[in-house]
This record gives sequence, C-alpha cells and structure tokens, in this order.
Amino acid sequence: MKAKKALSDGELIKNCAIKMAEAFNENKVGNKFQTVPLSKQTVTRRLEDISNQISNNVKDIIANCSYFSIALDESIDVSDTNQLLIFVRAIKEDFTIFEELLKVCSLHSTTRGVDIFNAVKSAVEEFGGFEKLSSIVTDGAKSMTGTISGFVGFLRQNQITVPTLHCIIHQEALCAKSIKLSTTMATVTKITNLIRGGNRSLTHRKFLTLLEEMDSAYGDLLLHTEVRWLSRGKCLVRFFELRHEIATFLREEVTNSAELQNDLEDVEFLRNLAFLTDITQHLNVLNLQLQGKKQTICQMVGFVDSFRKKLHLFKSALDKNNLLHFPCCRKLSEEEEEEDLEFRDYTEIIEDLSSEFDRRFNDFESFRPDISLFSNPIHCDIESQPGHLQLELCELQCDPSLNTSQVTGIDFWKLLSPERYPLLRNWALKLCSVFASTYICETAFSSLKHVKSKNRNRLSDVVLSHILRVATSQLEVDFISLVSSFMKPQCSH
Repeated sequence: MKAKKALSDGELIKNCAIKMAEAFNENKVGNKFQTVPLSKQTVTRRLEDISNQISNNVKDIIANCSYFSIALDESIDVSDTNQLLIFVRAIKEDFTIFEELLKVCSLHSTTRGVDIFNAVKSAVEEFGGFEKLSSIVTDGAKSMTGTISGFVGFLRQNQITVPTLHCIIHQEALCAKSIKLSTTMATVTKITNLIRGGNRSLTHRKFLTLLEEMDSAYGDLLLHTEVRWLSRGKCLVRFFELRHEIATFLREEVTNSAELQNDLEDVEFLRNLAFLTDITQHLNVLNLQLQGKKQTICQMVGFVDSFRKKLHLFKSALDKNNLLHFPCCRKLSEEEEEEDLEFRDYTEIIEDLSSEFDRRFNDFESFRPDISLFSNPIHCDIESQPGHLQLELCELQCDPSLNTSQVTGIDFWKLLSPERYPLLRNWALKLCSVFASTYICETAFSSLKHVKSKNRNRLSDVVLSHILRVATSQLEVDFISLVSSFMKPQCSH
C-alpha cells in the first residue's frame, strides 16, 4: 500500500509466494499461503482498516498538540475531478512535529471559495476544530486568496483570524518567471522539440548516436515541462553543455533549420543562453533549499533572505564583468575569440529580479519580528519584544546554561524549562507549527498521479482517500492491534 500498487496485486503476490514455497519443496508452507485471503476486496478492507487507524492517530495527535497549521492545494486528476488536499502540521509540547494528511476532498462541482471553505471547515471540525489553528498556507489561487468571495474571505466572515500565507516555493517560482529572456527559452524549447519532441523517433536516435560518437558529457537533451519547478534549469544546463553537438546535428541532419543554426552561432543568443542558464541554476538551488518536510518558517525565510543578498552580490560582480559566480558565462567568454565579451548589461535583469523578490513574500514580513527573536533570543533587544515575553527574556538572557549553549533554532528552544519559561515556550511552539509551503501537497499530488492513472481511473473517492492517507503517512501502523481486533481470522477457500 505504501508502494501505491494496484489493489488486485495481492493475488499475484500470493501466487508468487506459493510458487516459491513449492520450488523449495515446502508444500506445507505453500498450503498455508493458500489460506491467506488477498483478493482485491479483502485488500481494500485491510486498506480501510489501516487508514482508519492512522486517521484516529492523527485525531489523537491534534487533540494533544499545542498548535497546528494546515496546508491546502488543489489539482485536477485524470478523471477531471478536482482534488483538494488538506495536510496538517501539528507540534507537541516537546517540539515533536507531525505532518500528516488530514483529508482528501473530491470536489465534483464548482471550486469556488465557498466550496473550499466548506470542505476545509468540515475536515477541521471532524478532527477537533479551529481552536489550536496557528496559520494556513495555500497555493495562492484566486479562489483561495480572495478576501471577499475567496477561501480567505470566508475565513474572515466566520471570525477565523489566523494568518494566511501564499506558499513560499510558489512565490519563488513566480519570481523566476519574471526573467526577461523568454525568447531565448523559446528557442531552446523549439530546438529541443525539433530533435526529440513528438513523432521524431528517428531524429532522436540519430542525435543519440552523434552524442555517443562525440563522447559528449551528457547522453541526451531534456524536455522542458513548465509545471515542474526545476525543469527549466535542468533543460538549460544540458542544452548549454551540448550546444556544439546540437549545432553540428542541425547542420548535418535537419533540413530547413538554417535560422536555428544561425541562433546557435550568434554571440548575442549564446550570451543570453549562458546567463539564463547560470541565473536559473542559482534559482534552482534556492528552490531545492525550500523543498523538504518539517522545515520551520524561520529556515525558509532565511533561505530567501540569503538569495536576496546573493542577487546584490551578482549585480556588483557583473558591474565589473566579474564572472566568478556565472560558470556558463565564464566558459563562453573563454571560448569566444573576442576578449571583450561583456555581461555588464545583464545587471538590469538582476535588478528586476531583486525587485520582484522585494515585491513578493509580503505575507511573510509580518513574521519578521518573530523570526528575529526565534533566531537570536540571547542578544535581542528586550524592550522591542512583545510585553508578555519581556520578563522571561530577561531571565533567559541571564541564564548561564542557555548563554553557553551551542545549539540553535528549534533545538535551543527545546532546552527551555516549561516551568521557568512557559510563555516563551508556548510562543516558540506556535511559530514552529506554521506551514510555510505546500511542498507536502505537491509530493502527495505526485502520489495521486501514480495511484489514479489512466489505467486506474475508476477508483472511488473513499478508496482514493484511504490509499493516499496510507501512502503519505509517516506514522507507524500497529498491525498487532489490528489483527487482535478481529475475533477470528478468515481463511481463503
């Protein structure tokens, strides 16, 4: 079930086990395997039992947690059903974090703000209500963020006044799209599709043969997929490294490609390609840093702030035509015969990208004072902190054991005594409970695509929900209690 295989695979596994037993002349063992019920219907019931146990464990976690936040994202599956995924991030008193699927809501009709709100309200109330909710993060769609008829608007109308955030990774991806070199990317995509897109199997095979003969660094080009965060960067790196082989191939094998050949020999295009490849790679590094589960909002905002500083460094370097941080630009400059190959004019693009980063992430700015305190409580200015925390901060900054501690971040806050620092611990618990991205939803959609494919598009909403809960859960399943809950095991006939 964790492997997201078809429910009918149980019979295949059973037959394989029987054959293995017979191969080792263990006929008694084979006969015992015969009695194991693994039909599709039985596996479905077992799946439901496991899913229900996980669901009950999630209810217990939420009931006993200090705070929780939720992440929302929606996508359309292969049968044109809109699937709304709701994940919960709960934190216990000891700073243990749990990130689990709360509910899969299949929206068969409209997906307006009111529909999303009703689905979320039903799911959260089923697991204990909004009392401990600290924040909500969404994918930033209009139906989510609308302050009047959107999901956020209905939250406010129902006096649910928690912070609502736009996924930090989505915002980073939108910043990346602001780079004004779309013509260059369009040319790269056109050439790539000309070689290996659509019905070009023969052309593609010839290209692979050429790469093998030329002992190239890479064995193939990569197709660009707009919806994948890292696709553009990976596609550009391959294209830049194989640009000489591509030019040779177009010249020898592809007719009516004179214009594209001229592009690959044009210095201006190559400069744009090199710069776009380098800056996209830097953005990919940031994107990878923001991915991952159980990251705190402090860590993720820190990664964005770090990239902002890098942009200022990049601009300063390009002003001097210093290509230290632009390996593709440096490589192109070394290859070209002209020694005065300039990249200074790309500082404007860096400035625009920096402005875009400054324009976005405004919803995270409200957390800036909290992040500053969380990151450095020992040396913070006490008078500028919330009044209810000031007295405990005075004690904390004068506590010798904490002052000499080498741990930072969430590990530091674990050291605080609940008896001596109850308010500070509670404040830190609430901040650590915040979801800053919908990354966990995106990974679940990958599982959803695998589970509900064109070959398995008849799965019911209930079964799909059970499969995704089991597939995405990090909780241990107590199989012993599940088995003992049945009065008498059923044997296969």
